[in-house]
Amino acid sequence: MILNVLRQVHDQVAAAVRTEYGIAEVPTFAIEVPPDRAMGDLAVTVAFQLARSLRKAPRAIAQELKTALGSVPGIARVDAAPNGYLNLSLDRRAFLLARLRGETSAATGGLPVEKTIVEHTAINPNKAAHIGHLRNATLGDTLVRALRFGATPVEVQNYIDDLGVQVADIIVGFAEIERKTLPEIRAIADSTRFDYYCWDLYSRVTEWYGGQPDRLAVRARALHDLEVGASETAAIGAFVADRIVRCHLKTMARLNIGYDLLTHEGDILRLQFWAHAFEILKAQGAVFLQTEGKLAGCWVMRIDEGEPDADDNAGEGGESAREKVIVRSNGVVTYVGKDIAYQFWKLGLLGRDFRYRVFANRPHGVLWATSSQNGSADHPAYGGASYVYNVIDVRQSYLQKLLKQALIAVGHPEGAERSHHFSYEMVALSHATARELGFAPPPDSEEAKRPFVEVSGRKGLGVKADDLLDAVIHKAGEEVGKRNPELSADEVKRTAQMIGIAAVRYFLIKFSRGKVIAFDLEEALSFEGETGPYIQYAIVRANKIFQKLQERDGLDEAAIVGSLPQVGSGELTGEHGGHELWDLVLAAARLDEVVEQVARTLEFSVLAKYAFSLAQSFNAFYNLHPSRSSILNEERDAVRRWRAAGVIYVRNQLTRALDLMGVAVPLRM
Repeated sequence: MILNVLRQVHDQVAAAVRTEYGIAEVPTFAIEVPPDRAMGDLAVTVAFQLARSLRKAPRAIAQELKTALGSVPGIARVDAAPNGYLNLSLDRRAFLLARLRGETSAATGGLPVEKTIVEHTAINPNKAAHIGHLRNATLGDTLVRALRFGATPVEVQNYIDDLGVQVADIIVGFAEIERKTLPEIRAIADSTRFDYYCWDLYSRVTEWYGGQPDRLAVRARALHDLEVGASETAAIGAFVADRIVRCHLKTMARLNIGYDLLTHEGDILRLQFWAHAFEILKAQGAVFLQTEGKLAGCWVMRIDEGEPDADDNAGEGGESAREKVIVRSNGVVTYVGKDIAYQFWKLGLLGRDFRYRVFANRPHGVLWATSSQNGSADHPAYGGASYVYNVIDVRQSYLQKLLKQALIAVGHPEGAERSHHFSYEMVALSHATARELGFAPPPDSEEAKRPFVEVSGRKGLGVKADDLLDAVIHKAGEEVGKRNPELSADEVKRTAQMIGIAAVRYFLIKFSRGKVIAFDLEEALSFEGETGPYIQYAIVRANKIFQKLQERDGLDEAAIVGSLPQVGSGELTGEHGGHELWDLVLAAARLDEVVEQVARTLEFSVLAKYAFSLAQSFNAFYNLHPSRSSILNEERDAVRRWRAAGVIYVRNQLTRALDLMGVAVPLRM
């Protein structure tokens, strides 16, 4: 890893500036990478920042700082370049050996060190997950992995909207269209793929409403019964939500995604979280009762910035551009109010807590869920975080601004500052993939003229997440079987699952989160180009090198690393005429720098592109000479050992990079 070196260099250069020139506030300066490795490994720009105030040429300042700097741990040489840069060369042997021995760890000091909550996925528990949900969960899980890579304590939450309109619609479908009782619904759930069944039912309910007001009133009654509880309607809603959530968890587990806590909206209301938050808001003047106009009788919040989006307040006759309804005139709290209460709890500002129950026992630990009934006494401590990341699509940006505004209004601007909206754009399908999955629009339709095929869960238009995963894994299995006819069916299946998950997760990460993406099966699964399987293949190739070294020379990885202090390092230091091996090692060492950058900016496409670039660099090095002679057929023993050591380190860093994206590596491809 490189960040600890960069920070040490920065601190020592800054100290030298203060000592040499008596400057208390050292100007901001950069540490860059020289264009030519012969010039050094790091280039410090501080002389340029000091030139005007000191009235000296950068070259003279660099020369003075070289003398003042003295020796720097891990740095073999310091040079003052004629152009004013301060160039530093790393002790290459010590650098690589320390990392191969595990003597250094990731340094991501720019990330939070206090408890952090990441809430992601939050699929309405009324039907199967679809491809759009996978982008949320994949981005959220990658954020969790990146924060934990930097030693941030993270609590992963999945919000379950068990009182929402979508659950009410499924209840209406069972009650009004299918005329099913709770026992009959249980029988359906036990005998069918329940999330798929509800997917189709949800579409039928949308058609059944047909814009008829009297039928929409049925939904309103179902919503009311859900919130009040203690009724057949509420019991059906609780059962449907529970069964669908369990289906969602299985889907996400296929993508190596898990959670610590399931937070149920119903518990927020039943435990009076909202009522308590409402009193706080009223006491601080953050909300007020509107007495005139279309919103008369509503409790509203004044809007400081932005324009309101379309939401579920149409029954109030709409909102003004500067007011947001928090409680309707009939006393029903909007989703904004419940989210405010939830955000207060996340940050430890509510003054009360949930009860907790065991939702599922997993091999790696218990999955907990909130409860409004008597809960377990030995649950972990949840909530009360210093930082909160809410992973939710860009359409909810306005809501997330309101959460911050509410925190500021009640006197917690620091809570607003530490609340982050991790937004992203929608996922569609390429036309080729839509056709392959049986979801192509009619050739003469307007949809067919668009650059991609959009999905709509309400209309039943779209690809279920599990169907997509099945299709990707099936195609991966066909390719693996062709390439490895000696593999058993079980081995092909295991390998195909790893490749398929890599294809999906990498594709959902590699684009900027602000970009609408069209998922394409062929592109995602390609073993060439910017894909997850391409990076996996680079690691598999590296492992083959070590298998052959073991078989031919009896050298395992531990023996290679253990022998390095006794052999000359000319191949690493460039004495043999090139720096290709060192360039590869230095690129691999940037992983922690990249992780800090992406976690700070929430732009994970940078991580994907870094891993792809490193895999490309490794493959170029691998093919430097015919027949893999760069390592396997190299006659000089010391050269062969250092090249193998460099490949070990690059392989390890690529594996870590894929793990950050939730991707495992198969034994062969």
